[in-house]
Amino acid sequence: MVQVFKFGGASVKDAKGVRNVANVIKLMGKSKKVIVISAMGKTTNALEKIIELYFAKDENLKSKIEELRIFHHNILDELFETKQHPAYTKVNYFFDELGIFLDRNKSPNFDFVYDQVVAFGELISTSIVSQFLMTQGLENVWHDCRNLIDTDNTYRDAEVNWEQTQSKIQAHINLDELNITQGFIGSDDNNFTTTLGREGSDYTAGILAYCLNAENVTIWKDVPGVLSGDPNVFQGTKLLNQISYEEAIELAFFGASVIHPKTLQPLQQKEIPLFVKSFYDPKAPGTCVTKGQAIEPEVPCFIVKNNLILLSLSTLDFSFFVEDNISEIFALFHKYQIKVDLIQNSAISFSVCIDNKFKNADKLIELLKAKFKVKYDKGVTLLTIRHYDEKTLKEMTKNKDVLLKQFTQQTVQFVINDNR
Repeated sequence: MVQVFKFGGASVKDAKGVRNVANVIKLMGKSKKVIVISAMGKTTNALEKIIELYFAKDENLKSKIEELRIFHHNILDELFETKQHPAYTKVNYFFDELGIFLDRNKSPNFDFVYDQVVAFGELISTSIVSQFLMTQGLENVWHDCRNLIDTDNTYRDAEVNWEQTQSKIQAHINLDELNITQGFIGSDDNNFTTTLGREGSDYTAGILAYCLNAENVTIWKDVPGVLSGDPNVFQGTKLLNQISYEEAIELAFFGASVIHPKTLQPLQQKEIPLFVKSFYDPKAPGTCVTKGQAIEPEVPCFIVKNNLILLSLSTLDFSFFVEDNISEIFALFHKYQIKVDLIQNSAISFSVCIDNKFKNADKLIELLKAKFKVKYDKGVTLLTIRHYDEKTLKEMTKNKDVLLKQFTQQTVQFVINDNR
């Protein structure tokens, strides 16, 4: 049975990382593998800056593109002995395509332009890795994932057409070969590039595994597995040896960055195990996400999401806040692509903590002011603790300005204002 490996941007951030990916594949065996690779390092961030400069008609646009080209050429120079290697031709082709798109594009739709541009990060990184693997005796087939994953045209957060996607994946992927493809991207019915949401490469691995009935999926990270918190934020984090699909979905939903929220759904349907392992220590067991025990060991798990907005609404005439009000509000959330991270309501008020990923919150707030009394706090932090205890609660909220808190049996959430 096939195995799906996913390597994120941190694993291919430089030439040393690309060499390490080759070593991991050699160590784990190349047969019956599909390898999903993200853009190199902070390339997606750089492409987002290019999009910003493009819409601003900023004169620094071309120099920013050239800066990104030089970054990739420096990696090429370290990996290949001659500039005549086909890898240079492929990378230059994609940069030329980027320039042509920006010169010819007439669409004012930011989300459409975003998807057409950021996809080049994955296309470039996978072409480099594929060519380098060839030099290491790892023969492989490079696939453009836009020919594999079929989606609707909800740019920046596309929905997968599962029937067409499965048909395409099974037609294109030869399980007897080492297959290399991109995370994060697909295409719509008009062959325009779409993306599956920021950090969506994990989801790509889940889609491929589902459609190929894979034995398992491994996400290779720069950490030993799923930890009880971000080690850059929390001290004394612990490795979770095993977590259930349900627990992983909860953690991902609340914002744990180690696994993309959508990744687990297709895997759970076919009970395909997911491993999260360190690319620095490939033989270490890491974390296994599978059916069974919820979490082992059972310790408090911490998730932080920054730069959110706490929105509090009440009726203008102080009447009850009823179902009609709430349904109207959620229709607007859907229209303006607002992700809700926390909900709390009473008889006369309704509060939500929202993620303004698509920068539409200001428009939404102005619309809501026409029908509701609106209060909001920008730049708040949402702290979520799974499997909390009293000691943890006291430690985590000490000297914090808590605007809102919400308890369930397993989870507590605090909205904290760091601006006061």
